[in-house]
Formats: sequence, C-alpha cells, structure tokens
Amino acid sequence: MAGLILWALFSVVIIGTLAWRLFLYKKALYDFPVQIEKWLDDIICGREINAEQETEDTLYGRVGEKMGRVTHIWKRKAEETQKEKEAIKELISDISHQTKTPIANIKIYLELLDGEDLPAQAAEFLMHLSGQTEKLDFLLQSMVKMSRMETGIIQIHKYRLPLIDTLLKAVQEIVPKAEAKGICLTADCDEHLILSHDRKWTEEAVFNILDNAVKYTMPGGKIHIAVSVQEIFTKISIKDSGKGIAPERQAEIFQRFYREPEVHGQEGIGIGLYLARKMIELQNGYIEVRSEIGKGAEFCIYLPNES
Repeated sequence: MAGLILWALFSVVIIGTLAWRLFLYKKALYDFPVQIEKWLDDIICGREINAEQETEDTLYGRVGEKMGRVTHIWKRKAEETQKEKEAIKELISDISHQTKTPIANIKIYLELLDGEDLPAQAAEFLMHLSGQTEKLDFLLQSMVKMSRMETGIIQIHKYRLPLIDTLLKAVQEIVPKAEAKGICLTADCDEHLILSHDRKWTEEAVFNILDNAVKYTMPGGKIHIAVSVQEIFTKISIKDSGKGIAPERQAEIFQRFYREPEVHGQEGIGIGLYLARKMIELQNGYIEVRSEIGKGAEFCIYLPNES
C-alpha cells in the first residue's frame, strides 16, 4: 500500500514538473516575440536597448546584445551622415558666397564697357564675354541648387494657394523666349483651383519644363498647359509640338547632365528636368513623360490633393 502511495506521489510530482516546464516553455514562446517587439520599438524611437538583465548566455541575451550593437551602428552612421551634410552645407554656402561677388563685379564692368563707343571687334568680344558670364552664373546657381536638394538642405513649405498664380509666374518668365521663336503659348486652368503646394519650387519646376519645351520646339510651334483635378492628384500637363523624344531615352532625360546627342550645340547643361523632378518629388508628387518622335512631348506633373 505504501509503495502505491509513493508511486502516486512520484507520478504527481513528475506530472506537476512537466506541466510547470511546459508552462514556462509556452511563456517563453510568448515572451520572446513580445521582447523582440519591445526592442524594435526602442530602435525605431532611437532608445538604447537594455539587455543587462539577459547577460547570461541565453537566446534573449544573444539577440538583445546583437540588436543593441545594430542600434549603436545605426546611430553612429546617422551621426556621421549628419556631419557630412553639415560639411557639404558649409561648402555650398562658401562656394555660393565666394563666387557671387566676383561674377556680379564682372557683370557691372561689362555693363560699363557696353556703354562705351567700342570698335566693332571689341564690341563683338564684349557680347561673347557677357554671354559666357551669364552661362557661368547659371551653371554655378544650378550646381548649388542641385547640391542643396541632394543633401536635403532645401526645405519644402506647402500652403493651400491658387495654382493659377504659380503657373502664371512661370509663364511670365518663359514668355520672352517663346515670343523670340514665335511659339504660341496657351494655358487652361481653373482660376478658383486651390492646391497645397510649395509655390517657389513648383513654379521653378514648371518653368524648367517650359524652358525645355521652348528650347526643342521649332519656331512657330505651340505649347499648351492644361490642369485637371483627379481623385488623388492634380495633373499639370505641358504639351509641345516639338521634335519628340524616343521611347528608349524617356527615362534618361531626368538624369543629371543628360543631353540628347543631336542637341549638344544648343545652350543648356542638362539639369533642368532633373531639378524639376526633384522639386516635385519633395512634394510627394511625380512627373511622367509621353512622347513619340515627330509628334511632340507631353510632360505631366502630378501633385497630391492633400490638405
């Protein structure tokens, strides 16, 4: 009888021990993903992972230690990136400041010389020098602007404003070039349309596309701007009657310094469309192009209809 009692007690102890170990095992299975989630939250929020309680050689300890090291590496890389951005920002500022005054002085001297009664050859040299100075100034400004965008220095400030005012400013800037080539420029936009956008950079993006259209549209051609409100985006279409863009080159035209082989003789450095795309992407929008050789091109800017 006593043996049976002992055997029963032994069985109860064994079963109880197994049940307890099973409970601990299930708890560990539940706690582990919870702890992983907590560590991931710490990483996302930039907090240090505290794995001191798991210093022993356990799965918790090993995973916690490695995740802590990953967090430290990420933070160090972020600090290095921020330092590099600050250094580039200072360099860009120095370049902009150091070149602005000399170029402005050259322009002043050229204007003074332009008022003088110069021999024909000297006047021709002066005209070429003035043109090259303008190109140099434009190139430096474009390079500075591009660097600021790529390093995240440029900030976007979006406000709910009449879109037509932004478009009109861009059109006013391009009208002299269009008139010089006899290009007919028309626009269709609801004057009551209000859109959340950065006026400065949207205007410049539209101008860059218009400038590209004027440049590659033959004299007497047409450029039309049309605005339509869609479900998610507002679409700004800029369509020209130019020579068109080959399908295989349509992805390349937004690259830095890209210029089609047959137009290298024309003015420009191949950065306008690149900057335009960056300016729109910074506003959570995008640009697409539709074109066929000999049938002109249509550039469509899509800006989100957000409040």
